[in-house]
Amino acid sequence: MGRGPTLLSPKPEFQRVLHLVARVLVHHSWEQSAVLGVSKMEASLSDFNIDAPRWDQYTFLGRVKHFFNITDPRTVFVSERELDWAKMMVEKSRSGVIPPGTQVEQLLYAKKLYDSAFHPDTGEKMNVIGRMSFQVPGGMIITGFMLQFYRTVPAVIFWQWVNQSFNALVNYTNRNAASPTSVRQMALSYFTATTTALATAVGMNMWTKRAPPLVGRWVPFAAVAAANCVNIPMTRQQELIQGICVKDGNQNELGHSQRAAAIGITQVVISRITMAAPGMILLPVIMERLEKLHFMKKVKVLHAPLQVMLSGCFLLFMVPVACGLFPQICKLPVSYLEPELQDTIKASYGEHVPYVYFNKGL
Repeated sequence: MGRGPTLLSPKPEFQRVLHLVARVLVHHSWEQSAVLGVSKMEASLSDFNIDAPRWDQYTFLGRVKHFFNITDPRTVFVSERELDWAKMMVEKSRSGVIPPGTQVEQLLYAKKLYDSAFHPDTGEKMNVIGRMSFQVPGGMIITGFMLQFYRTVPAVIFWQWVNQSFNALVNYTNRNAASPTSVRQMALSYFTATTTALATAVGMNMWTKRAPPLVGRWVPFAAVAAANCVNIPMTRQQELIQGICVKDGNQNELGHSQRAAAIGITQVVISRITMAAPGMILLPVIMERLEKLHFMKKVKVLHAPLQVMLSGCFLLFMVPVACGLFPQICKLPVSYLEPELQDTIKASYGEHVPYVYFNKGL
């Protein structure tokens, strides 16, 4: 006896209709999702503020993340063409004219390159050696050799001179560009800082001849710290004399403040000394132990390269940490300013401007 048709098995015609409907629904949903994806991307780009910090700059951790990003030593090796592309993308984003197909990740990368290579005040490309992203490759070589060649006076003089020349260039490159510095002022600050460093290093070398060997290894740090206390204020003395430009939250210039300049420069000095301290204090202790090992006594030629490498390891972390100690854009209550400037601000804005902002430099 033959089996009749099962009720659960649809006819071939009905199957074809179901298949066609399914294809239409899938195609429609794919198109809808694609449109939604594009519209979401366009919305995200239209709302994207390229100058807004990715991390909270009022927290220490947020600032450290920010400076880890822009002091990345790899950006030193980026081509001029790519840096110019980054500047173009940042400027287009600021003007609201973003090229079609641009991804948020591309804009973030462009901003990273821009912040690492262009001055925040002028927008001009900074010299490579003076950039904060060059602190690791440049600083590790100088620090390593200062710590290695500290015994003889000629070596001390040479490496302290190299270090102060490097520091002078870094200080000038990362100054607040709203306060111009003359060639005479730069030469005077360079001469004063170099003399201070040499006098400290040579004087302490003579003073520590009878001290334990480890104490002599710390002489370069003492010289660097003393020179920083002179070099940075001298390089930026114009800000201390005429004041640093302060602005409101809308970037309107309000005047110049000597007190704000003193606060900003003090913070920069503290940051620079902090940047150098761990490597120049701990490395002598490490090398003192290592040099007593039998293996290290046989390969004295490797002592200097080892100190350079270890200095780089310290600086890789200490550069962003030291730069992040204080916000680069300082926020200061109006009540901290000079009485005359307070009166000027209150006369123009009343109580609507409780704080002023300024770029303290790096």
